[in-house]
Amino acid sequence: MGMHFNLADLFEAVADKVPEREALVCGDRRSSFAALDAGANQMAHYLAAQGVKTGDHVGLYMYNCSEYLEAMLACFKIRAVPINVNYRYVKDELLYIFDNADMVACIHHREFIPAIAEVRDAAKKLKIFVSVADETNEDLSLIGAVDYHKATETQSKARDFAERADDDYFILYTGGTTGMPKGVMWPHKNVFFAAMGGGGHFSPLGPCEKPEDIRERVMENPLRGIALAPLMHGASWWYACIQLLAGNTLVLNHNRSFDGDKVWQIVADEKVHAVQIVGDAMAIPLLDSLAANPDRWDLSNVFNVGSGGAIFSEAKQEAFKKFFPNVFITNAFGSSEGGQMGMDNGSKKTASGLGNVSRTDYMDVIVEEEGKAPRHAEMGETGIFARAGYIPMGYYNDPVKTAKTFLEVDGKRWLLTGDAAKLEDDGSITVFGRGSNCINSGGEKIFPEEVEVALKAHEGIFDALVVGVADERWGSRVSAVIQARKGIKLDLNNVQEHCRKHIAGYKVPREIHIIEELPRAPSGKPDYKTAKAFAESGKGAVA
Repeated sequence: MGMHFNLADLFEAVADKVPEREALVCGDRRSSFAALDAGANQMAHYLAAQGVKTGDHVGLYMYNCSEYLEAMLACFKIRAVPINVNYRYVKDELLYIFDNADMVACIHHREFIPAIAEVRDAAKKLKIFVSVADETNEDLSLIGAVDYHKATETQSKARDFAERADDDYFILYTGGTTGMPKGVMWPHKNVFFAAMGGGGHFSPLGPCEKPEDIRERVMENPLRGIALAPLMHGASWWYACIQLLAGNTLVLNHNRSFDGDKVWQIVADEKVHAVQIVGDAMAIPLLDSLAANPDRWDLSNVFNVGSGGAIFSEAKQEAFKKFFPNVFITNAFGSSEGGQMGMDNGSKKTASGLGNVSRTDYMDVIVEEEGKAPRHAEMGETGIFARAGYIPMGYYNDPVKTAKTFLEVDGKRWLLTGDAAKLEDDGSITVFGRGSNCINSGGEKIFPEEVEVALKAHEGIFDALVVGVADERWGSRVSAVIQARKGIKLDLNNVQEHCRKHIAGYKVPREIHIIEELPRAPSGKPDYKTAKAFAESGKGAVA
């Protein structure tokens, strides 16, 4: 069989080259490349025996654990489609994704059995449940689940699978403008080059020209890198794949909550070289921990702190340099749809821009004008940050959103990221952030519409607009401007408790502002600009 730019093929090639090298550390669990491969083979055989076939969708509904990566690799091995399920979702969100994703199987932590039981009827094709043990004792029989290790222990470790393809794909669910998640369909080859550097991140040889080249990208002296975000976050498991496909050791943060002291303890214990965070929301507690505990940990091995998926402010980058004078800071632009879209080169052209990247044949600014065909920006023009080449197939079960996001310009297919950007006179691109009203809070995308729907379900709320306001830790925090029903007095706690019944906690407004009449344009469209100014002024704030 031929080798392909398929993540299973690539991983197997690396595992064969360095079988005894440590691949994964997660809490007390340590796995060599050979052991991780064997475990994935066993789960792959189990899924196949249950009838999971090429193209079938498998949900991964877990906290960080070794089983998460085993299961993901298992899906790749049998050409199934793994799907990330955000463990912070509540019933309404789970109902949507379990229905929309067309899952046939779900691999989950035992803790989530009651949540699955509530929504399983929405997933007509979902028949297979595999449960990863945790500290809970939820009843497996409630959903007919089988224990993960009992399911795999009798399965073959052999690598006897059918030939795979470059265009096998997975689905990465991210926030959606309709108020619910949307599934980005990524072919393996495309994501390998778009988000994982084509195997060239750590090698002087650069990106692979053919799949077999991955073996030559494995370094003699491996690095140890820690991914601090949950694996269900695209930025984290792409980083995980980057490390594994380079033959490096991946360290996972096994703690369920983000604690700076615990993170640095892991970094010290595991002699980590590279720390991958998601923006200032992670940077701040890490920096606070270092400031409060000078010289507590031996962190002399750390030479890289990198951020992807959220804004990594200059102030926080400089703060890290005080603790790590020789650290190499990397700050990547990227998205669930765009992969890694370049590193900030540190030469912002305007005070308001988030950073500056190089223009290429596959990275540009696209201008959309009403009644006209989309076109490439001219020097000095502002438009939407766009990518061509290795991009997703589209959104699963959403042809309308796909048509709006993926456009043909001058005979080439382009992805519009939603980020506003300007083509500078020197040909570089200054990125300004979301051109839409999307709120990026700590690396989590929050769309105002979904929060507004939750707010409007409150009996005391007549209308509401949701905006993001600047926040030192999270980058942005969710702020709601609310028009209450006549005679109703609202308080923050009550509104938050109500919202938590409908949306995940990180989407719940952190503040509310009462306004007599919600600002809208004559057309009836919401005036987010005025609403944001009102929130930023502090007017109408309610405790």
